[in-house]
Amino acid sequence: MEKLNVDALFLGPKSENELFFKEMLHYLIDDFMEWRKGYHSEDHPAITADDQIQTSFQQTLLDTRLALVELAGRLQDKSMPWFSTRYLGHMTTDTLMAANLGYMLTLLYNPNNCAYEGSPVTTEMELEVGKRLAVFLGYDPERSWGHIASGGTIANYEGLWLARNLKAFPLAVAEIEPDWVQGLDTWQLLNLPSERILDLVEKAIRSNRFAAIRSASAGQKGLAAFKPGKVLVPQSKHYSWLKAVDILGIGQENLIFIPVTDEYRMDTGVLSRKLAELQQQKEHVLAVVGIIGTTEEGAVDDIHRIVEIRKAFEQKGLSFYFHIDAAYGGFVRSLYLNTDFSFSSQTELQQNLQNLNLMDARLEYPSEEVYRAFAAMPEADSITIDPHKMGYIPYATGAIAVKDKRILDLISFFAHYVFEKKEVHPLLGSYIMEGSKAGATVAAVWTALQVIPLHQRGYGQIVARGIEKALQLYHALENSHPIDTGQHRYIVRALTKPDINIVDFAFCEIGDTNLEHMNSLNQTLFEFFSYKTGRIYTNDFITSKTSLDQENYGDIPEHFTRRFGIPQSEWERVGSVYVLRSCIMTPFLNSNQPFDEFFSRFMNIMKEKLSAITQKNE
Repeated sequence: MEKLNVDALFLGPKSENELFFKEMLHYLIDDFMEWRKGYHSEDHPAITADDQIQTSFQQTLLDTRLALVELAGRLQDKSMPWFSTRYLGHMTTDTLMAANLGYMLTLLYNPNNCAYEGSPVTTEMELEVGKRLAVFLGYDPERSWGHIASGGTIANYEGLWLARNLKAFPLAVAEIEPDWVQGLDTWQLLNLPSERILDLVEKAIRSNRFAAIRSASAGQKGLAAFKPGKVLVPQSKHYSWLKAVDILGIGQENLIFIPVTDEYRMDTGVLSRKLAELQQQKEHVLAVVGIIGTTEEGAVDDIHRIVEIRKAFEQKGLSFYFHIDAAYGGFVRSLYLNTDFSFSSQTELQQNLQNLNLMDARLEYPSEEVYRAFAAMPEADSITIDPHKMGYIPYATGAIAVKDKRILDLISFFAHYVFEKKEVHPLLGSYIMEGSKAGATVAAVWTALQVIPLHQRGYGQIVARGIEKALQLYHALENSHPIDTGQHRYIVRALTKPDINIVDFAFCEIGDTNLEHMNSLNQTLFEFFSYKTGRIYTNDFITSKTSLDQENYGDIPEHFTRRFGIPQSEWERVGSVYVLRSCIMTPFLNSNQPFDEFFSRFMNIMKEKLSAITQKNE
């Protein structure tokens, strides 16, 4: 296979590929217009030439034109320049030309992927894309299933919805068909492994007892029939998990936060001890959530260790549903896949990274733990992955893949005026949390995947660029000399070595041991490098920020503040550290200059802003 040319995939920071984009857009719109004209061409036009010359008609067109002109002006005035190499802020970036054009074309057809009859083309595409993503994540193509959601939040809701209904099912079996689970007490029923529960689901369907059993389950009777149990997530969790346990009736008091390590990964030692404690207390565990790419630090949890822990506890009689929130970092798995979609051995991976010129060997990526985490992803029961993040697809396109599609019967609904249960065309609205949903977003993903394979020679080339630059930025920050503004000297340090493409960092004046001063300094810097009305075109860089506080992270951030010479007593007094956050999403960060030149310019601008802060304070 020829190496994919990443530069030909995007419009480009300066619209370098505008001729191709315009040509294809014109062609697609013309093709759509001809389709409309050709549909029963014998029909008379509904709008005549006489209609079109009327004053009211022309005024309406003028009003439309004025509204669009105003929209264009407002968008340009205040929109974020995701496309620019100066944008190093949130996890948003320029999108793929193929995805944009596929979206724009399909938008004109306006398919609704709720039911097949409203979207015969894009429903088939969604099932195809779901299967591709499931296989990409390591699942068996014959057993797995996936679909496009509006975002990672909805996909996470679905993951927990699946977990709740799955774990509740054995109790309903015991009520309706007790002989099937004879000899098992309530604790044992609540701790059946996922595979064993799905075997019961299959048996119930074959025996025509599924409807009766499901009528006794939590989805029908409510949580009065099922104490949901605990959900364990790392402290670095996305806020969607707090909303998920609320919406699904599990309750935030059942959400347990597992501390993170200095690398901001879930501390699996604490996880294991907490599970042992819950087992001793006979508190069952509904689910454990691991993260591939935290939104604040880009950390990759030790998925392989969570898998090992689950296997060990299942031998002791405790089991839980395992979901991976890979909304942000899921597409990074492409970097690890050979062209036949097999997972590269570590030796193969290093050879391929070098042969394809994807990663500087001196950066020593990936670490052993990150490699093993991505390798272990197929062990999860379900995985969230967002094409609108590192898939470079327009909003709003999240996705979820499930390991075993038998689980779908536990959440399916059939409204007879909309749905007919047919295996040939499964109706998405019956298996998912959403109802009406845009087929255009599905078409965007489908079109992109037609062009860009989900392996090292495809998406791997795109994500590798951001990871490489994030690692280069990390090392450059860590090895940088103090910035001398004349009367003051400042140092900068990175929070932790990136697992993917996020770098968190902060500045501090040398000798100033007041944490509030450090936080104020970085907040002022953020204001220089963030969106403010009227300043978007004068900013040298645009970045984002976050605060790591004691409430959410315990005392782990204190290890970072200590590196600036700030005493522990200051951390205990303030309890929060303010850091700048850069998501290196752009694949063009230093396309036209060596990284050393980029970083020198970056630090010179930082010196300029620090000097301005110094002068203002004095």
